[in-house]
Amino acid sequence: MNVLRSRFFQAVVIWLLAFGLLRFGIRPPAPWSVLTLYMFIITLALLVFVSSDRDSWRDFVRPVWLTLTDPRYRVLRTVIVFAVPLLLGYYAYTQAAAKPQAPPELRAVHPAPPASIQLKGKEFNISGAENPLRKDAARLKEHAAKGGEIYIRNCVYCHGDNLDGKGHFAPGFNPPPANFQDPGTIAMLQEAYLFWRIAKGGPGLPKESTPWNSVMPAWEDRLSEEQIWQVIIYLYEATGQQPRRWEAGEHGGH
Repeated sequence: MNVLRSRFFQAVVIWLLAFGLLRFGIRPPAPWSVLTLYMFIITLALLVFVSSDRDSWRDFVRPVWLTLTDPRYRVLRTVIVFAVPLLLGYYAYTQAAAKPQAPPELRAVHPAPPASIQLKGKEFNISGAENPLRKDAARLKEHAAKGGEIYIRNCVYCHGDNLDGKGHFAPGFNPPPANFQDPGTIAMLQEAYLFWRIAKGGPGLPKESTPWNSVMPAWEDRLSEEQIWQVIIYLYEATGQQPRRWEAGEHGGH
């Protein structure tokens, strides 16, 4: 009974119960940084509790003092002297030791496209390809309007009304849908690159785009070749961006 009434014993029990509740009683588990902060606050609260008066503090430190000075606890002191350094050393080793896992891979946001792809049973060369619909400048607005209709039917839910990647479904995706308003996206790419990405979607991405692949579906089975080019025209017209042009020698080796 004397042990149960000890301030030291009570403080230890409360500390262990609080740790168990925060560590195992919360789902999903709290981050370790949050757990550490909470346990620090609980420890301070317990110290305030046991030092509220002189008798309480004396009762709290008495087991510690006896363990360190009483001859009856010589064996326990010896165990503590060896156990504490061993535990600290083991903890330091586990933190510093190399982990048996592969190094992290850097995800390429705009991976290099293949030289060619298979599209509806025929080979389509990506390298050096231009948007064939731009050859008829008189129909450019018509193609852009049709591309806008296709975008509204199929793409707006993810890429948004304003083409900023903030569609209704966007919060559920990681990485989020592309923001076409950002000058770091389509303004840096050739139209052939967009054709490849739209046609093949996330399933057609190369390995360097892992570990977070795009959730965009492959549209090659839902849209015709002309419709894909029309959507691309709409993206540039609606955002005011200009596609990047192929530079001399950029595709000559393919």
